[in-house]
Amino acid sequence: MAKDKKHNTEIVTKPQWFDGESVTIPMLQILKEDGSFHQGADMPEYDKDLIVKIHDTMQFIRTLDERMIAAQRQGRISFYLASRGEEAESVASAAALDSGDMIMGQYREQGALAYRGFTVEQFMNQLFSNEKDLGKGRQMPVHYGCAELNFMTISSPLGTQIPQATGYAFGQKMDKTGKCTICYFGEGAASEGDFHAALNMASVYKVPVIFFCRNNGYAISTPSQGEQYGGDGIAPRGIGYGIKTIRVDGNDVFAVLKATQEARRLAVEENEPVLIEAMSYRMSGHSTSDDPTGYRTREEEEGWKVKDPLDRLQKWMKNEGWLNDEDVQQQHEEVKAKVLAALKEAEKVPAPHIDELINDVYDEPTPLLKEQLEELKAHIRKYPDAYPKTSGRLD
Repeated sequence: MAKDKKHNTEIVTKPQWFDGESVTIPMLQILKEDGSFHQGADMPEYDKDLIVKIHDTMQFIRTLDERMIAAQRQGRISFYLASRGEEAESVASAAALDSGDMIMGQYREQGALAYRGFTVEQFMNQLFSNEKDLGKGRQMPVHYGCAELNFMTISSPLGTQIPQATGYAFGQKMDKTGKCTICYFGEGAASEGDFHAALNMASVYKVPVIFFCRNNGYAISTPSQGEQYGGDGIAPRGIGYGIKTIRVDGNDVFAVLKATQEARRLAVEENEPVLIEAMSYRMSGHSTSDDPTGYRTREEEEGWKVKDPLDRLQKWMKNEGWLNDEDVQQQHEEVKAKVLAALKEAEKVPAPHIDELINDVYDEPTPLLKEQLEELKAHIRKYPDAYPKTSGRLD
């Protein structure tokens, strides 16, 4: 890659124009849609235990998403974001990391968190915002966080985690931890200014960060190509900032695993920031508040079903003799039962005590916070029917 060293660049005497077609970035694919490997493919490091864990985590997340969308439709939780069709991206990339690496997610990284060991009970406690929730009920559903598993709490504002990842990775470099940070975001978030500031800083300071872009075709209802950007996706932007860049088939477990394994080596051993653009498709709506039939066709969705990452991996595992149809069905039923049991238990747990609202803001709650809390309690006592989860627990 050419570097601008005091503007001593190659000299030409006739205008040469470069545009979005000047650089074409290919897509790494190892596992074909029919469940077979490309001949001569450069394989990731893996064994049976690793692939089985990846598969089981993807199966769990697929079932969790299905059940929690149904729970939202029943009015049992307020909101949900599914990752159907994108499970390979988060799970396989998490499998390539060290448990001490920091994960900064956006909205669809429940697979990475589950791979790290977040339990079905912990998922439910967060979704119901009960008193067992690690976040003390302060976040919307699906905004997970777990310090023990090095998973930074998800934030609603789009793209804020991207410059934070650069800063955190800078700290890892300074402390010589031998760890890196992976930061997930969608192609829509790459339109935010934070994306550009983060990549430029990471490139200049050479920090161990992996920027993982899930290009799933839509930023809520806005199609990617032609309406979000005019160039060749997100990957060329990494090259523009002098960052090692790769594009992968996001529905291919082995391609994602291979790319992320190499990205981690570059980040940790060479302090090279890396951009991975994973090409996939959001099979569900943006959230339970979204109806995708308003902006895309059934034919389009059906065309992507043949690329389903879970189905593709299962085809390969069946060919290897590691899985059969009965195993898949039995596992689905077992996971479904565990999810439903945890759901029923979590919705019985009380909401956090109202005093938790002002804890952790400062080392000790300030007089003003205490005053505001008392005003809130007085309001709830006046209108107890409007606050059924809280009115009985004010003292």
